[in-house]
Amino acid sequence: MRKLKIFEIERIEADEFKQVDKIPVVLVLDNIRSAHNVGSFFRTADAFRIEHIFLCGITAQPPSNEIRKTALGATESVNWTYMDDSVECVDKLKEKGFTVAGVEQVDNPVLLQDFCPEKSKPLALVFGNEVKGVRQRVLDNCHFAIEIPQFGTKHSLNVSVSGGIVIWEVFKKIGLQLIG
Repeated sequence: MRKLKIFEIERIEADEFKQVDKIPVVLVLDNIRSAHNVGSFFRTADAFRIEHIFLCGITAQPPSNEIRKTALGATESVNWTYMDDSVECVDKLKEKGFTVAGVEQVDNPVLLQDFCPEKSKPLALVFGNEVKGVRQRVLDNCHFAIEIPQFGTKHSLNVSVSGGIVIWEVFKKIGLQLIG
């Protein structure tokens, strides 16, 4: 086994990325205060060909040195929009036919391993603030919530780590057939 050099890893350029098929998934970031976490979402969205990111409320927006540091150029490839209100964003996505799932711990969640996205419907995944999570009024407008099972002593994962786990799981279930 030999580690590949960066020039040996075949990747498309940002302008080509804009043209290729994406998986029918968008992300809604509800008041995520850390620009580093936002940058991580951009980088993960690029890796798994997420269609769009909606940055809502206090969520940091490009250009930002902190976002740039973790996104490593993904703000140039992944489409994004800023919206002041996450509830309005969720409502507009629902009007467009999206299934909207909050990623949060709730009293009646769909566990991530049991989540089966409808392949014929676009999906919006809502991620919340690092301390407070997805706000209740945003959750009230979601169709359901997905929960990542945890077995340690902590009550939650870092939001960008949660994003990576959920996005990869969704990609495995719908993206591999569409892209691979």
